Amino acid sequence: MRVAMLAPISWRVPPRHYGPWERVVSLLTEGLVERGVDVTLFATADSVTQAHLDAVCPRPLEEDASLDAKVWESLHIANVFEKAVHFDLIHNHYDFLPLTYAGLVSTPVLTTIHGFSSDRIKPVYRRYAGRVAYVAISEADRDPDLPYLSTVYHGIDLSEFTPRESAGRGLVFFGRIHPDKGVADAIAVAKAVGLPLVIAGIVHDRVYFEREIAPHVDGDRVRYVGSLGPAERDDLLGSALALLHLVEFAEPFGLSMIEAMACGTPVIARRRGSVAEVVDEGITGFVVDDVAGAIDAVGRVGALDRRVVRARVAERFSRDRMVDSYLGVYEQVLAGARIA
Repeated sequence: MRVAMLAPISWRVPPRHYGPWERVVSLLTEGLVERGVDVTLFATADSVTQAHLDAVCPRPLEEDASLDAKVWESLHIANVFEKAVHFDLIHNHYDFLPLTYAGLVSTPVLTTIHGFSSDRIKPVYRRYAGRVAYVAISEADRDPDLPYLSTVYHGIDLSEFTPRESAGRGLVFFGRIHPDKGVADAIAVAKAVGLPLVIAGIVHDRVYFEREIAPHVDGDRVRYVGSLGPAERDDLLGSALALLHLVEFAEPFGLSMIEAMACGTPVIARRRGSVAEVVDEGITGFVVDDVAGAIDAVGRVGALDRRVVRARVAERFSRDRMVDSYLGVYEQVLAGARIA
């Protein structure tokens, strides 16, 4: 099987720090190669992979402001489809733009929908629903007007996360600094329970950060440590009593939740989008409806067995399970299936 893996080019594959879509693409690509699949990864030229790397964009768009995004994403997507005849399948992780090329080639196209940035992009998905097979990353993120071949949860490389059986004392927020992610609520919870909070992630909304977050950052009770790479991520998530994931939007999946749980760290998350699918209530964490519920959950989270938290992630969200699922989807696409 010859697979063209179309990655985003906002960040390197795998990302140096932030880049959840790129991280998933990397994990899937390397897992497929280890299974003997002939994969060509279309990503930035500085990407690192065991697959064949085909790149036209020299560096990640988010790391080089001199690169015009429209120019390089056009060249990047065209590069894949101009070579479509050489592949049995194109697996698109680049959102809706590549769908507009799908009718120009005979090679089957599979698109993993990593969430919808807004309803405004959905007409493209509807237009090409008869030509492209879609995979959802959670049941909650399925659009009722679209046909899906399958739902495949993200998986992670468990070897990158060190399980800790002893709980830390502090709380952690790990993700984009944006109102959607509930950073201010995480601060409110930490202050209410009298525990320190470490905030890690890129600043996605500078105004929100300066107005709602920065005034609380004192370097002691509330610390902001920036965007972390894999080793620092493992240390931070593993050292926490719990991860606070009090999102204010319909979370498509929430990679940071399973990364924390892979360290044995439970998750306290707001009931939005996929959260109730990812967090096993009372086992790997608690699903809450508001700040008061999160405050109450902090008092109960220490009773959870961190070994069970880790074991549940290994069972449900491993890289191998994700690779198995996608291999099954590939077989369906090649057999001509579109809807499940």
